[in-house]
Amino acid sequence: MPNQPLIQHSIEIAAPPAAVWAIVSDLRRMGEWSPQCVRMAVLGREVGVGTRTVNLNRQGWKRWPTTARVVVFEPEQTLAFRIPANRSVWTYELEPTATGTLLTESRRAPAGISRVSNVLVRVGLGGTEPFESSLSDGIRHTLGRIRAAAEAA
Repeated sequence: MPNQPLIQHSIEIAAPPAAVWAIVSDLRRMGEWSPQCVRMAVLGREVGVGTRTVNLNRQGWKRWPTTARVVVFEPEQTLAFRIPANRSVWTYELEPTATGTLLTESRRAPAGISRVSNVLVRVGLGGTEPFESSLSDGIRHTLGRIRAAAEAA
């Protein structure tokens, strides 16, 4: 099965965009929200366009490293980072609403997923369809954790 070009979910959060942005833009905390990301180590002090990270991901007992580079950083609006190894772009978009913020998380593959990544997913992570299904579930899970943290603040 070919890779999905877009995996995306949204959630309404009863908190202002500034509060949601403070959580989303702190990449060092990504491991608290994402069931796949164990940690993101930010290289440098402040996050902005060009910031690089070294990441550790998991699926069950399996662990693998990746890197990322922030490609969009628009405070209280959009944060996106690209994973060079597989060519995916992960994006968080914030929209103010009457009751808080609509937060959308997406994984896009605008240039397709790299062949090497597809082979590794097939051989080591159960195949494209189950892996992308787990990404979709993970996005929902991440959004729920971010909402809980923002609404508790």
